[in-house]
Amino acid sequence: MKFAPYFPTALALGGLSLLGMGGYFLFLRPPLLPEDARYLGTSLPALQAAVPGLGRWLQKVFWVLGGYMAATGMLTVHVAASSFRARRPGTFPVVALAGLSSIGWMATVNFLLDSDYKWLLAGLTLPWVAALLLYRIEK
Repeated sequence: MKFAPYFPTALALGGLSLLGMGGYFLFLRPPLLPEDARYLGTSLPALQAAVPGLGRWLQKVFWVLGGYMAATGMLTVHVAASSFRARRPGTFPVVALAGLSSIGWMATVNFLLDSDYKWLLAGLTLPWVAALLLYRIEK
């Protein structure tokens, strides 16, 4: 069976998921989530009272993080439509390392934090894994 039309599409879906997460971090994510306070062993009001500027600072940190996520997503969609589709030498390891160091690492850390979003993020690694597997099968 030919997988040529599927492996770039799967990678593009992975890129779109990063783009979507970037948008969430840029425009929607609050500076502190209940799970943040839970991990730190305190409450959101206590945390905000102890460090009054934390929320303003974290919002800016998440804007930067969201911008990087969105940029990574856009670049991944482009790579899926170009180098990955054309099977250019060196593309497979770059895509594998990019997936591991972006959504793969984010999902791993969210498991370490016991995040409420750990399974959602783990699910978002699936397009990357599928793209890499389909790429290898289609030789």
